[in-house]
Amino acid sequence: MSVTIGTRAPSFSLPSKPGEVIDFAAILGSEKVVLLFFPFAFSSVCTAEMCHLRDDWSKWSSLGVRIFGVSIDSPYTTEKFRQVEGIPFPILSDFNKEVCASYGVLLEQLNGLRGVATRAAFVMDAQGVVRYAKVNASPREQVDFKAIEEAVRAC
Repeated sequence: MSVTIGTRAPSFSLPSKPGEVIDFAAILGSEKVVLLFFPFAFSSVCTAEMCHLRDDWSKWSSLGVRIFGVSIDSPYTTEKFRQVEGIPFPILSDFNKEVCASYGVLLEQLNGLRGVATRAAFVMDAQGVVRYAKVNASPREQVDFKAIEEAVRAC
């Protein structure tokens, strides 16, 4: 079951790179947050999504929101992806797939691979309440950047 609008977002801790863990519980309830779940680093649609945010970073950073990508890739892969693409925000590794499951975004299989995150976006206000939640039916479908921006502005 997916996290829904009006509920408190689940907290978690995930590595952003080898040896560095982000404690989402420390952020949740104190800042506006966007979580972007995506299937795989270095895949075409995922790269386009993260690079869209990178290319429009001045707008996103001016909104006073923390953005995190989340994939099932290893922390070595997520950090390499972030470095290669120049992504200015953390890409978290949910290698054990627990956070994807708790947010309701874990696909049973994708192209024969089991336990893959679908593309999804969640916006939380500064109290940790979900104000926007969209789990895409297909991971090939890009997130709605305009809807995410509107939700952040409304928080």
